[in-house]
Amino acid sequence: MPVPSPYAARLAAVPQRRAELEIGGSRTAYWEYGDPAAARSIVLVHGFRGDHHGLEPVVANLHGLRIIAPDLPGFGDSTPFTDGRGHDVDGYGAWLGELLDALDLRGEALLLGHSFGSIVVAHALANGLATPRAVLVNPIGAPALSGPRGVLTQLAVLYYRVGALLPERPGFAVLRARFVTRIMSVTMSKTREPRLRRWIHEEHDRYFGAFADRRVVLEAFRASVSKDVSGVAERIPVPTLLVAAQQDDITPIEAQRRLVGRIPRAELVEIPDVGHLIHYETPGVAAAAIERFLGEAP
Repeated sequence: MPVPSPYAARLAAVPQRRAELEIGGSRTAYWEYGDPAAARSIVLVHGFRGDHHGLEPVVANLHGLRIIAPDLPGFGDSTPFTDGRGHDVDGYGAWLGELLDALDLRGEALLLGHSFGSIVVAHALANGLATPRAVLVNPIGAPALSGPRGVLTQLAVLYYRVGALLPERPGFAVLRARFVTRIMSVTMSKTREPRLRRWIHEEHDRYFGAFADRRVVLEAFRASVSKDVSGVAERIPVPTLLVAAQQDDITPIEAQRRLVGRIPRAELVEIPDVGHLIHYETPGVAAAAIERFLGEAP
């Protein structure tokens, strides 16, 4: 029997609607939460292989905002690009700007990126995308291969290489293998609460394989391990909040402490006893930090 979401009641109280836009040939699905007439809007960019569902626990704990949560093209309900651009940092950065234009939010909406989404947001800002403020949750603050579990990242590289070398159908099946998802989920979960752990594993089982095809996931994976926030840190021009975990297996907290000093106007909030799943394990703590940061005078 599935474990109910511990955040379901809060989320159910938030008004929400689904809509679609065509960007780059992608039928981009997005969800709008909260009051559409709210004075401030925030656009969320989720992580690699996830979709908007992963950030819903954070959404459930935010107040007074119009929240836009799209599925990245090629993931979740959004179809891939068909205009020739790649499903990589540059392709998604251009898409993010076009999404803001379509919603008439360029220069007005706040931006939040989680994990791979932090790379997309950081590079887009460094390339001139305008926003009043930015939030990076579990930012990829250093090359992924140098993280505290770099060996596991190397194994992931091998796994995706095998998925690319096999013929289309078996390669696609390998990339969607449920046991690989479970290994990842067990590795990143830090909570000792059994029901929460089980719910996290079920969420990953439900959504982590929701990508359109092998090309999309391979392009996005290569991007996720070839770029990081530190590569453009000095070029991020806006006030930026880093919400980092002290037990993150992808970017060690020491690297996050170095990163915050390289972004001209940045601050760091550290959350103890959690790893790369802040959005699942401590969304209320993250939301409180975000609300405090967004409430400060520019």
